Amino acid sequence: MHFALTLGPETLHALPSGALHWPARRLLAVSDLHLGKSARLARRAGALLPPYETRATLERLDADIAATAPATVICLGDSFDDLAAADSLDEGDALWLTRLMAGREWIWVEGNHDPGPLSLGGSHRAEVGFGALTFRHIADPAEMFEISGHYHPKARLAGQGKPCFLADARRLILPAYGAYTGGLWCEDPTLSGLMQPGALAILTGARARAIPMPR
Repeated sequence: MHFALTLGPETLHALPSGALHWPARRLLAVSDLHLGKSARLARRAGALLPPYETRATLERLDADIAATAPATVICLGDSFDDLAAADSLDEGDALWLTRLMAGREWIWVEGNHDPGPLSLGGSHRAEVGFGALTFRHIADPAEMFEISGHYHPKARLAGQGKPCFLADARRLILPAYGAYTGGLWCEDPTLSGLMQPGALAILTGARARAIPMPR
């Protein structure tokens, strides 16, 4: 149920969950998990949301890892809603995440919500390159063949808004993977200015479905 696309010389699979699978590299990438968002809102703003988003996000990630068996996982920034959230994970959730990390290379790319080092294992990078592709949190308009996140893109189909990948010949922007994450409509000038004419919006859901990027 994935959508196959090419970026530079590589074939990538946009998964219905919002994760990106690179089969040839046995690599799985996700962006903007925002773990601990409900705790951060309660701590900073006093807003109370059901504290289930971390578990829901880990369930989705667990399923994608089981399905793709990656040797490498890259989290493309804003994995935690702030630095305090990384240190205050529920013990069960922390153990769950540790189990997912075991036996594979795990790379945390720094985001604007979680720019500092984390107490969890894995390696921590500002950006990371594999072959012709570069993974970073925020797109650089001057770069070619980059994969990023940050913007939480979403698009409408039949009147329903869905998180989506944005893809053209130069770059790929991943949707937010976490629960409780908002989004930026594709029509926003920030996104339409980044993506070339002919770009695709690949909607998440029961299956990954590509439409022309709304502008």
